[in-house]
Amino acid sequence: MAQQHLDPTEPVAGHVGPLTGEALAGYLRAQATEFLRALRLHREGGTAAANGAEAPVDAARALRRSARRISGSLHTFRPLLDADWSERMRPELAWVSGMLASEHACEARLERLLLALHRLSGATVVPAQTVAPAKVAAAAPAAPVAAPDRGNLTVGAAKAGALLDRQLTLARTRAHSTALQSLGSSRFHAVADNIAVLASEVPLVPTAATADLRPLARAAEDRLKDAVTALPLITAGHPYNAEALVHGLSPDPAPHPQDAPWHQVRLLLRLHRYAHEVLRGDAAEVRLLAAGEALDRHRDASEAASAAAQAARTPRIAPATAYALGVLHADQRHEVEAARFAFQRSWQMATVSTS
Repeated sequence: MAQQHLDPTEPVAGHVGPLTGEALAGYLRAQATEFLRALRLHREGGTAAANGAEAPVDAARALRRSARRISGSLHTFRPLLDADWSERMRPELAWVSGMLASEHACEARLERLLLALHRLSGATVVPAQTVAPAKVAAAAPAAPVAAPDRGNLTVGAAKAGALLDRQLTLARTRAHSTALQSLGSSRFHAVADNIAVLASEVPLVPTAATADLRPLARAAEDRLKDAVTALPLITAGHPYNAEALVHGLSPDPAPHPQDAPWHQVRLLLRLHRYAHEVLRGDAAEVRLLAAGEALDRHRDASEAASAAAQAARTPRIAPATAYALGVLHADQRHEVEAARFAFQRSWQMATVSTS
């Protein structure tokens, strides 16, 4: 008997019957279809961009979105999928997502840092660049920050902004070139071919036809809860965490040691949200979205602080420039603490509402 399939655009919530591997297959086919649609739009947008039109930003975002959801589902529900195929696809999808995200991350990081410099100093941070007043207001600090010496900060802010602009613009240009090369590579074409096959045929194991998806989704939720339990939420409940600044501008360029478990929770929350989509066929609940947004802000502020610290390590910069970068680094670490506090509040609300 021929295997029945859900339409790729049909939500799982509309499927009548037990939540077995067929529901997973329908979700994966839908995400594969979205990936192929976004890829077509990206290629069409790339042709238009070559003729002077805007770059296909939305298409790249849609590609990342689908790649992350396919990869996350392969991870959470891997016992129901062909092991060899799944283990080959997951790192390739992670590569696609990371490659497409790099350019946007550099651009967003630069904008965040320049807005913060403008807010802290009240000065134009890059002579040829203006900052929209609405964005400046939106960038108001969420945690208390000690008032800097505005005289010294104003002197160094313009040079600090110019230095960050050079470094992050160069990084963005390199990321853009890498993305263009990668999208034309045989490696990416192989990924696209595999996803094209996935859009019509999902490699489920024979037992998937009767297996229940819910225990695997609960396991993903349990991993998230365990990781959140291990976080220092008591520290995150305070507006100032002095220990978080210890590694600030030290010569060690390694990532901040406090940030890693929070980044891991962000990943696990994403996997939980995707499993929720597979089971429910709709977006995650508002409380989960709020928690995820707080962790996104945490990631952005953490990486911005690292970029400020890296710029401050530039040899032979003026003392006023180093001072401005130090204040900027501290400001972003305060934003990290504010995001942790916001996550704590969101998570407590989510826990109460489900208990």
